[in-house]
Amino acid sequence: MSIAVNLKHVEEKIRSAAKRANRNPDSVRLVAVSKTQTVDAVRTALEAGQQIFGENYVQEFLEKLHQLPETLDWHFIGSLQSNKVKYLVGLTSLIHSVDRLTLAREIDRQWEKIGKPCDILLQVNISGEETKSGTTSEDLLQLAREVSLLPHVRIRGLMTMPPFFDESERARPYFRELKRLSQVLSTEKIPGITMEELSMGMSGDFEVAIEEGATLVRVGSAIFGERYYP
Repeated sequence: MSIAVNLKHVEEKIRSAAKRANRNPDSVRLVAVSKTQTVDAVRTALEAGQQIFGENYVQEFLEKLHQLPETLDWHFIGSLQSNKVKYLVGLTSLIHSVDRLTLAREIDRQWEKIGKPCDILLQVNISGEETKSGTTSEDLLQLAREVSLLPHVRIRGLMTMPPFFDESERARPYFRELKRLSQVLSTEKIPGITMEELSMGMSGDFEVAIEEGATLVRVGSAIFGERYYP
């Protein structure tokens, strides 16, 4: 099927999942994961109405950026090295993957240069898998408090990636835990922090994530098909 048809199917599933959870479908935004996809594929999705795109690799993102309209809303969703932050300044509207204070400090330092704050999500490794980035659930509160003191960083919510499961239902406890952690942070009333975003759910489990409170779902293969590797 075409990208436009796939996109429509994903949007329909988002609406249905939101309604099952008695949520407004407009409270969920779709991030089309365009990593390793061609510029033409991104352009096709854009023409079909998709506006938010997520990239994982800084170099690939920069290569696409200059070939596509400025109207795109870019999110950086991959693991980010501190020495690459400078290349993203002013180009991304949200960084999903902040998992340590040193990275947050570098974001703060770089965004200070343009006199604007950078919106971020704190990534939590709920599963404890060594292959995944993210702070631990136990360290999240302290990290949030420390990052909140940085004047050019704004915490807007949390992100997680559960283990891969063949059955999407098995991911539900991880999404539910991220929601619980966001509620814990909300009750702390830390100045400068809002828990308005929960970035969780990918192609295989985004419907379950929405039922558990996701506001951002990161969907790639269900839209673009299998990844393109040049």
